[in-house]
Amino acid sequence: MPSPAPVLDIDVISDVMCPWCYIGKRRLERALAERPDIAVDVRWRPFQLDTSIPREGMDRKDYLERKFGPERADEVYDAIKETGAQEGIPFAFDRIEKSPNTIDAHRVVRWAAAGGNQQVAVENLFKGYFTEGRDLTDANYLAGVAVEAGLDREIVERLLAGDADRDRISEEVQLAQRMGVQGVPCFIFAGKYVVLGAQGPAILVKAIDQAISDLKSQTGATAGKDA
Repeated sequence: MPSPAPVLDIDVISDVMCPWCYIGKRRLERALAERPDIAVDVRWRPFQLDTSIPREGMDRKDYLERKFGPERADEVYDAIKETGAQEGIPFAFDRIEKSPNTIDAHRVVRWAAAGGNQQVAVENLFKGYFTEGRDLTDANYLAGVAVEAGLDREIVERLLAGDADRDRISEEVQLAQRMGVQGVPCFIFAGKYVVLGAQGPAILVKAIDQAISDLKSQTGATAGKDA
């Protein structure tokens, strides 16, 4: 009997306050659309671009001035907005009032994985923050995102009120840093092939093809031994 088609594991290390991660998500979707016959398991891993932001977040204008200076921020985000438009993302940075600490949003993404709905949670967090200006530190909003991902609102609200999985998120972020991840998005295909940054679909497709080729070789070798 022929060996079953291998499933390609794709780990995406990202932060939901990173606009390039949203762009990277769209480019990964375009790359996967070019390989519709490949079975994939996309898993979103946490990263925090700035752990110094207080849990309640901080005024975005003050944050950007601190990070880029009073004039540089507009220049940086105008360029991102233009790139986003090419990917069908209507960035509305002017709607964002608060720069968030994203650990609670990452907790929701983690919990959504249990129901197989991480993609829904990640997309809604990106969309809510970057196009609607939603507050990613607002427990009520985060609970709503969790419900849309198939989770129980009462349970999520109780978890968000406590510290469940906060340590695990921090440990994953530290692990990514020890692996050498300093910026996001970072795509890891089959636990082996790494693509850093929001690269174009062609580069992602190349990594996908290489990873699938290796998986098929491994599957064939295993089948040969079993035979």
